[in-house]
Amino acid sequence: MSEMPVKITRALISVSDKTGVVDLARALAARGVELLSTGGTAKALRDAGLNVKDVSEHTGFPEMMDGRVKTLHPKVHGGLLALRDHPEHAAAMRDHDIAPIDVVVVNLYPFEATVAKGAGRDEIIENIDIGGPSMVRSAAKNHGFVAILTDPADYGEFIAALDASDGATDLALRKRLAAKAFAATAAYDSAISSWFAFADQGATFPDTLTLAMTRGDELRYGENPHQKAAFYAPRGPHASGIGQARQVQGKELSYNNLNDADGALELIAEFGDAGPSVAIIKHANPCGVATGASLAEAYGAALACDPVSAFGGIIAVNRPLDAAAAEAITGIFTEVVVAPGADDAALAIFAKKKNLRLLLTALPDPARGGLALRTIAGGYLLQSRDNGSIAESDLKIVTARQPSPQELADMLFAWRVAKHVKSNAIVYAKDGATAGIGAGQMSRLDSARIAAWKARDAAETAGWAQPKTVGSAVASDAFFPFADGLLAAADAGATAVIQPGGSIRDDEVIAAANEKGLAMAFTGMRHFRH
Repeated sequence: MSEMPVKITRALISVSDKTGVVDLARALAARGVELLSTGGTAKALRDAGLNVKDVSEHTGFPEMMDGRVKTLHPKVHGGLLALRDHPEHAAAMRDHDIAPIDVVVVNLYPFEATVAKGAGRDEIIENIDIGGPSMVRSAAKNHGFVAILTDPADYGEFIAALDASDGATDLALRKRLAAKAFAATAAYDSAISSWFAFADQGATFPDTLTLAMTRGDELRYGENPHQKAAFYAPRGPHASGIGQARQVQGKELSYNNLNDADGALELIAEFGDAGPSVAIIKHANPCGVATGASLAEAYGAALACDPVSAFGGIIAVNRPLDAAAAEAITGIFTEVVVAPGADDAALAIFAKKKNLRLLLTALPDPARGGLALRTIAGGYLLQSRDNGSIAESDLKIVTARQPSPQELADMLFAWRVAKHVKSNAIVYAKDGATAGIGAGQMSRLDSARIAAWKARDAAETAGWAQPKTVGSAVASDAFFPFADGLLAAADAGATAVIQPGGSIRDDEVIAAANEKGLAMAFTGMRHFRH
């Protein structure tokens, strides 16, 4: 492999994305570089007044089959793959009149964009590039002598490198470009593989799962300062979310900020069809959720659930922020606020809190499909998203007493929240607001007790006569395995219960509910969240 600078004498340019290509070609031509090109790229360069040689003239072989066969030729790949300092390779080039090609400028057919626009299958197949990836891989493999450009963002750096080296490239630059080129073809093949597996073949879990992601920001650190972290976004069509949010102000986002903000956004998306709603998240768990006549009112009710935990929390709302909501939210220290929009008055109020991060993004569809991926030691776990939901018509009332309309509303409200609470999850709700939340305990009984304890603390802090769990509905993310958790909820004042059912002791639990005069509904669906 040559570590010497390689003088650029001949370049092959064939691009789908023509951004910046004329300026690059003009810079090469000014240095006496021969330009080889194909089809639409050649036309664009000629229209710019540049002298271009068609690849078909270079190879002595015409383009055919609607352009499917044009660069797949020994005079192209021999010129790319030949080791210039290898005697046998040099002899083969002389014997077969193969001229060296020193730089390749290629970006590939727009396969992902074609899929994204909803094209038919035939058009999608035609946008699978064959010649382009072949040239990219040939040039990248032989980076000891050949430079490969696959990204218009690199054109300026490349021209500057030529200026600094009298029209030559050095090995460090060629190695860097080769690494990027192989990543580009790997991502391209991944997109094609994924389309065939999921869209074309309808597989849920293909034999081979390929993932292609593009790095966004490198983060200050991971969950802890000794861990490194970065954000990656999937390539190709995908649902938007917290990763695509626009940061309006505030400090850079941390790993934990993004993780908690994602949880807040996913939770508040459940209330996209409700009135103004607010969710407050702390350490990936909700500590208060409420719906009200306005965002400010909803925030006040959400905060009242657990004002201690809300300090330094993450807030998500389901309506554009106004001045009243901004004033309320900035009343205590908040790390991140996520909203679908904000008016000028709200932006001005938030601007006074320089470190507060304000993120604007559309609410995702909670019913959307997709897959969730998690790492474990030695592998990955893949599952479909938990996009399950329950309507009033899905409920099976299993107690003697039927729930009142308000109890039904609070049951369904608590159920929506419980889906986003770490298991074991217990959520008390009353009048469209959480009254107490117990999360992530090894015992469902402990979750019920912790939620009630937090509700009592909140009542004492606010000076209420009794905690809001009195007269509330309680949701459990999975069935009560024993009656003890349900009895703890009844002791806290709950009058209605919503849970999946399905325990071998359901009869015992139903009997306990009847004895306490509770109304209870089974959903037939659980929402474990680990």
